[in-house]
Amino acid sequence: MELTPTAHLDTFARDRLPPPGHWPRLVFDLPELLYPDRLNCGTELLDRTVERFGADRPAFLDGEGGVWSYGELRERVNRIAHVLTTDLRVLPGNRVLLRGPTTPWLAACWLAVMKAGGVAVTVLAQQRAPELAVMAEAAQCTHALCDDRVLDELLAARIPGLRVTPFGGDGPDDLLTLAERHSEPYEAVATAADDVALIAFTSGTTGRPKGCVHFHRDVLAVADTFSAHVLRPLPDDVFAGSPPLAFTFGLGGLVVFPLRAGASAVLLEQAGPKQLLAAIERHRVSVLFTAPTAYRVMLDELTLGTAPEVSSLRRCVSAGENLPEATWTAWYARTGLRLINGIGATELLHIFISAADGDIRPGRTGRPVPGWQARIVDRDGNAVPDGEEGLLAVRGPVGCRYLADPRQAEYVRNGWNVTGDTYVREPDGWFRYVSRADDMIISAGYNIAGPQVEEVLLDHPDVVETAVVGRPDELRGQVVVAYTVVRDGVPRDAGTAAALRAFVRARIAPYKSPREIVFLDALPRTATGKLQRFLLRNPA
Repeated sequence: MELTPTAHLDTFARDRLPPPGHWPRLVFDLPELLYPDRLNCGTELLDRTVERFGADRPAFLDGEGGVWSYGELRERVNRIAHVLTTDLRVLPGNRVLLRGPTTPWLAACWLAVMKAGGVAVTVLAQQRAPELAVMAEAAQCTHALCDDRVLDELLAARIPGLRVTPFGGDGPDDLLTLAERHSEPYEAVATAADDVALIAFTSGTTGRPKGCVHFHRDVLAVADTFSAHVLRPLPDDVFAGSPPLAFTFGLGGLVVFPLRAGASAVLLEQAGPKQLLAAIERHRVSVLFTAPTAYRVMLDELTLGTAPEVSSLRRCVSAGENLPEATWTAWYARTGLRLINGIGATELLHIFISAADGDIRPGRTGRPVPGWQARIVDRDGNAVPDGEEGLLAVRGPVGCRYLADPRQAEYVRNGWNVTGDTYVREPDGWFRYVSRADDMIISAGYNIAGPQVEEVLLDHPDVVETAVVGRPDELRGQVVVAYTVVRDGVPRDAGTAAALRAFVRARIAPYKSPREIVFLDALPRTATGKLQRFLLRNPA
């Protein structure tokens, strides 16, 4: 596919796109997906929304009573964009790492990077220095905007050539202090619709992060397909949810979708089930994004005599892991609300199979979102008959484009994105989830690569060998279990297990740490020495 002439002066990201022959086939079969050649998604989400709905409407709520209007948001975004281009010398195409808890300021930084023509690389506040270094190196980040409260781990990563600017502190070089010097309007960079807007990192089964490259038009496409046609938000909606902005599930549900609709979003630093319920009651949240695990926990809270008031809810989206039919049924019985199930992927930016309202069938994911196509294929890419299990293959207006990564050939086959999920397409066109087709563990909506956890454990001097797998869990979908052989003389007890878990938490994001460590004399292997993971996944 021929790309539009770029507005980027730094063409690192575009230069490292896969060869055109390795791209999936893109489909633009809705009129609203025919975007102009020049397009800046920051301008579309903010300035054009202000033009349509006015500057006085609420845009972001911080969960503590603070409210940012669209006019205030635009002013702050413009000030930050001026700092990026004037003070920090960010060039169009430079990669800007963004790190912090979910706050209006983090969202404003993301929008400012868009308007300045930069490439946003948003990472989790929980990630540790080694993880940050790997991603920053892969994306060759030149700048970073980091919440002052989580600055230490980023500085500890010692990333060569990275200029780090904190925000939310009180120093003279703080981003917000610098922003006060700029009050004039900001003219956004006239990016191409297919200029790179963001690089979102995901982990494959090897644990080596893959950078998923997405364009300015892609950001709008997920809003103009799933959000517009399935979610159907209203300008008076109030969004909230648990996924952080480093996850594209959170970026879409808490920033892109509400802004595209002229609605508002509550951005919570702590967004566990109890905090979500409190926010729903306090802010009259009407659209909720979270994982099945959180819905199950909230159900328990809603059975209490002091249950929060949730009558304001009208749309509840579940993604990040498979939604069990029992959870759907229990939520509907308690609230009268039909959970909108969906499957998405970082490679495709957001949800591509779903259903809403009377179209929902409990226990089924749904049908392809308008603008998307899906089918079930075998390992060779051939379509399989309805009713038979196979690999889910998808295509639409957004496709997988890994940043200089040979695994592109694994994900894109015959023009289709093959997601790594085993599905069944039923004869009436509905798609039913079966399982993951690889070693990824999905726990409470988080993707965890078992081999990455293994690598960390093997760095511990007491660990001889280990295998990390997912075990089915009613609450979390799966939990991380590490089957481990320790050296002679090391006690195989709770104390050693706790020490190993702490060792992992200190080196990678804490949610990846094993919830259980099982000590074995030896791992099960074939006569040729190949690890028999299936025996660990099904110990019975």
